[in-house]
Amino acid sequence: LTLLRQRFWWPTIAADTREFVSACSVCARSKSSHQVPAGLLRPLPIPHRPWSHIAVDFVTGLPPSEGNTVILTIVDRFSKAVHFVPLPKLPSALETANLLVLHVFRLHGIPLDIVSDRGPQFASRVWKAFCQALGASVSLSSGYHPQTNGQTERVNQDLGSALRCVSARHPASWSTHLSWVEYSHNSLVSSATGMSPFMASLGFQPPLFPIQETEVAVPSVQEHLRRARRVWREAGAALRRTAARNQRLADRHRSPAPPYQPGQKVWLYSRDIPLQT
Repeated sequence: LTLLRQRFWWPTIAADTREFVSACSVCARSKSSHQVPAGLLRPLPIPHRPWSHIAVDFVTGLPPSEGNTVILTIVDRFSKAVHFVPLPKLPSALETANLLVLHVFRLHGIPLDIVSDRGPQFASRVWKAFCQALGASVSLSSGYHPQTNGQTERVNQDLGSALRCVSARHPASWSTHLSWVEYSHNSLVSSATGMSPFMASLGFQPPLFPIQETEVAVPSVQEHLRRARRVWREAGAALRRTAARNQRLADRHRSPAPPYQPGQKVWLYSRDIPLQT
């Protein structure tokens, strides 16, 4: 535009130049985009109680340890409590369903919603029929957008760091430490709730050592129920504050999504889409 103004002038030169450049298909395909990502953050709904909404994922590529090479990660989106399940290989949809029955349903009840990526286990008709029979909704992450299931992505990062620390000398021994890594994670205070997953899900903090047992003893069942309800209210309020803060921070670097209309032509970024030419 500056070069044009050195030699030409007309009243609408700026608007006409922008319109001409934006209509150039070669420019649109070739130039890098410098715009902030479109679409404001839309957080997942905040659960109202422990283990009503869970997220699942798999950690793969691990060295063989007692015949196991995969870890099933199960996260309670309310309390941030986790279960780590070692597996010899990636399970099928039916095997995954049986694992959830064994490690979640029999301990915590049937969840209302299950968040996962679009792996073959979770995109299959068997998995959808299983969840439909339970009355649980299926929330699949957007393609090539793992942030949708960011809960398990973050847990997987912490899990990897912990396993590297405890099995640094003997990498093939990671499965023997997995239960203690789970216990450690559930004992640590979560920044999202301000309390440990044990406290948020059970209403009390299990002692690290037997000598601490008298400090956490609950005098009566009714007192335990009152304390659990109070803890859940505090955890829910903390989760809402955390979600609102994260949304504000994320939206600083994003713009509202354009108001697309049916039939409107748009440019499609095809890097992750296999096209036949």
